[in-house]
Amino acid sequence: MADATTQIESIRKWVVEHKLRTVGCLWLSGITGSIAYNWSRPNMKTSVKIIHARLHAQALTLGALAGAALVEYYDHKTGAKAS
Repeated sequence: MADATTQIESIRKWVVEHKLRTVGCLWLSGITGSIAYNWSRPNMKTSVKIIHARLHAQALTLGALAGAALVEYYDHKTGAKAS
């Protein structure tokens, strides 16, 4: 159990240090997954598929940015981040 806590803590530290890279990778995976899902739906025009994929990725990115802001706030409030 302590091993899992250490791994989660190391992942959290990496995300804190690389916030923009994390959000960018999340956006890229979101738009890729959304395009793949929309391409399996034959009754939509290509332009609509692309627009839906962009909207899904944009919503995912806003959620990721909000999560990054919460992590930053938590680190600031607890003093975990030494500036």
